[in-house]
Amino acid sequence: MKPTRALIGHASSVLDAMLQFAAPADQVLSGYFREHRQLGQHERAFVAETAFGVLRRKRSLAAAAGREAPGTLVIAALARLHGFSGRALEDVLDVDERLVLSQAKAARIESFSPAVRVDLPDWLWERLVAERGDEESLRIAQGMLNPAPLDLRVNLMRIDRDEALQKLAANGIEGAATPYSPAGIRLEGKPAINRDPLFEAGLVEVQDEGSQLLAWLLAPRRGEMVADFCAGAGGKTLALAMLMRGSGRLYAMDVSAKRLAALSPRAARAGLSNIHPLALSGENDVRAKRLAGKIDRVLVDAPCSGFGTLRRNPDLKWRHTSEAVNELAAKQARILDAAARLVKPGGRLVYATCSILRQENEDVSEGFARTHPDFLPLSSADLLAAQRIALDTGPQLALFPHLHRTDGFFAAVFERRTA
Repeated sequence: MKPTRALIGHASSVLDAMLQFAAPADQVLSGYFREHRQLGQHERAFVAETAFGVLRRKRSLAAAAGREAPGTLVIAALARLHGFSGRALEDVLDVDERLVLSQAKAARIESFSPAVRVDLPDWLWERLVAERGDEESLRIAQGMLNPAPLDLRVNLMRIDRDEALQKLAANGIEGAATPYSPAGIRLEGKPAINRDPLFEAGLVEVQDEGSQLLAWLLAPRRGEMVADFCAGAGGKTLALAMLMRGSGRLYAMDVSAKRLAALSPRAARAGLSNIHPLALSGENDVRAKRLAGKIDRVLVDAPCSGFGTLRRNPDLKWRHTSEAVNELAAKQARILDAAARLVKPGGRLVYATCSILRQENEDVSEGFARTHPDFLPLSSADLLAAQRIALDTGPQLALFPHLHRTDGFFAAVFERRTA
């Protein structure tokens, strides 16, 4: 749609609020739309697409326009992301804005530095290159620039995937089975799935395919005691409970009681009664210590930079610093150490992040293996193959958007020795 002057103003205002980094970008957008209920569906789509498009490509847009003001970045996006010319918008833009648009449209990306071309902060680009080399870093970074698809996880405890696909199609929502997750559906477009009867009945949940695979790596069985140590709002907890067929005891642990509070209604909707939320006071919570050596399987989806989710959360690359990642890696090691104490002999431990940085992934898991000789590394590829999931990324799970069309995920699996 051709934007009006008012729509360009809305996009600029939203972007300005997002760039304050006082809250996640999606929360800022939701809050803005609540305050401007007069905006229609297509108008909201333009504002959201433009603002998030700028967040994804802020550096190259600023380089093309020569300035970084939110309004200027939106004008540059009209040229480089939406494809408008100055002539097409001559009745909408003033003279100076048309000059900015023309300058942005004429800029040659080949003249930009590598970090600007792939829209990453210099420090993050340099870190990637040091870890993976120029060519692979370029592929990884480019894979993060496009919006992510909308993935669902089917609640296999109550419906199979083929039936879910048929019911969605009958409701006008088209999708296809994901290539790796046995419960995954990838939708076409971005329908309002939270208003669909299948979602309302707890038969499907929104969850990236890569995130779904963590449940199959942990592979909880019926009747076991399982812990999701960093459960958050419980997306992975629900997937684990599904594989347990609602039996056994599943502890959803997190330091945020507020986030855990969102889990109970989701579990009720899904028909799951074996989930027990446990708000922790910290890594060394007394109640968690009482479970030491008693848990069959423990998932640690550790707090991380989230750089594997930049397709969904492009603001993260502008929020974090190199120093923040250093602090996160130290915190991840402490959390993994605390969670490992829960695992009983013969039990399984999965360490995971949605990061693409070795410092948060391999470095943490390898450091854990060195200091915990009682934990034996297991092959992720072998564990998935045993469940008829044809995905081999090596001994550890390593997912990337440009290779697997999932978010970027990492996982390392360990088994506690029995003697």
